Parts: sequence; C-alpha cells; structure tokens
Amino acid sequence: MSTPKIKGMVEEMLKPYLDNNGFELVDVEYVKEGSNYFLRVFVDKEGGIDIDDCGSVSEFLSAKLDENDPITGAYFLEVSSPGAERPLKKAEEVAKAVGKDVFVTTYEPIDGLKEFEGRLLSFEDGEMLISVGKKQHVVPYAKVASARLAIIF
Repeated sequence: MSTPKIKGMVEEMLKPYLDNNGFELVDVEYVKEGSNYFLRVFVDKEGGIDIDDCGSVSEFLSAKLDENDPITGAYFLEVSSPGAERPLKKAEEVAKAVGKDVFVTTYEPIDGLKEFEGRLLSFEDGEMLISVGKKQHVVPYAKVASARLAIIF
C-alpha cells in the first residue's frame, strides 16, 4: 500500500478517538530509515500532551492497526508530540499561530529573502505578515514552502 493511502487510513482510524478525547492530529508519517519502516503519528491538545496521552493514542491505534492490518511487513509505531517547533502544515494551523514566533521558508525570494524568522503578526486573505527585527514582510501563503513555530532567543 502506498504511503498516502496508509496516511489516509491512519487518519480515518484515529479521527473519532482523537475528536472524543480532545486531541488534534498534527501529522502522520510512514517512512523507511535504514532497513526499518516507521509509522509516526504526531498529536497535540490544548495545553500540550504528556507521555500518558501518547500511550493512550498508541494503544488505541495499535489495536485498530492489528484489526485492519493495512500495512504489510514489519514497522515501528511511534506516537509523540510535534514538539515546541511544531510544523504548520495547514492554513488553519497558521491562523492559530498568529502572535507567535515562526520560521517560514518560501519557494522564491520575497523582499530578497527566502527565510523569515520572527513574529507572525497576522494571517489574512492568504497573506502572512511577519515581523523580522524592525521590518515587516508580507508573505503570500501560496509561496510558502514550509512553516513551523520557532523558539527565538
């Protein structure tokens, strides 16, 4: 089964459980590293998650995977937090990050830059307004290659 199909099936299996328990699915990865395959699930919730939360999601998903058996071959299941510098993969996630520090890369230069690390001041009409130092940059969301929360010291 292809990686996108596996991701879709995992998302479908998890959705009711996550919704009922106040979790948010951040991402699903199915990757090969060396000779091993890994199914990684990143979840979060308001106020953050702890190891017990990861354990409960892992137990639920493991049972569902055993029941449906969508993946042939051996793999390791990992359930974790997306971390303090979590990726912002959807527009809804970017909108929730307004007022926070972000790191954004673009497909092409904007104001001569392809990387922006600063405070996300707003996200409206498909444009991110990012304050970097004393300058503000308007970054069209359509030109964003990647975005994540950032810890700026």
